[in-house]
Amino acid sequence: MLNSMRKHGTTLAVFAAVTTGLTAVVYALTKTTIAHQAALQQKALLDQVVPPENYDNVMQNECFLVSDPALGDGAPHRLYLARKNGQPTAAALETTAPDGYSGAIKLLVGADFNGTVLGTRVIEHHETPGLGDKIELRISDWISFFSGKKIEGPDDKRWAVKKDGGMFDQFTGATITPRAVVNAVRRTALYMETLPPKLESLPACGASE
Repeated sequence: MLNSMRKHGTTLAVFAAVTTGLTAVVYALTKTTIAHQAALQQKALLDQVVPPENYDNVMQNECFLVSDPALGDGAPHRLYLARKNGQPTAAALETTAPDGYSGAIKLLVGADFNGTVLGTRVIEHHETPGLGDKIELRISDWISFFSGKKIEGPDDKRWAVKKDGGMFDQFTGATITPRAVVNAVRRTALYMETLPPKLESLPACGASE
């Protein structure tokens, strides 16, 4: 009986060791490919909010951390800096609309430093399917309306949904979600106008994450 238990125990141990070894080998072989694909996906997303003609650097390599109430919470947010001929031209900034209908909405906003939004995409949300989820590009093109829109200071009343007298459509049966997104993009664009004097002193991503 003891011999049988030892035999099965040894077999299980060998099996576990082989499985662990194979897993490590597969991870080692695929790690570079996975990282490369992740980088490509990230660049594709950044290009949706900051068109490639606006920069000639590798934006992923110029990632910095910023914190401000205008970004929806007190957490550090990643900012990817766009440069052309060495000069900062724009940035893609992760931001939050804290007042979505079903909770916080995570966004990526691309803008220059003069109040013009270059693009906006939703990163994460929990809005109601069929209503609030129209903020997703795969559901509707509503989010594309931000591209090229300029904000003329904090009192620009156009930066609101039409129900509030602004220029952005609301959704039938769902005003809270688009209102939250419009306000978040507006606050983020205004905040980005204040960034140029601070760019050289921003902490790099990973410094305090």
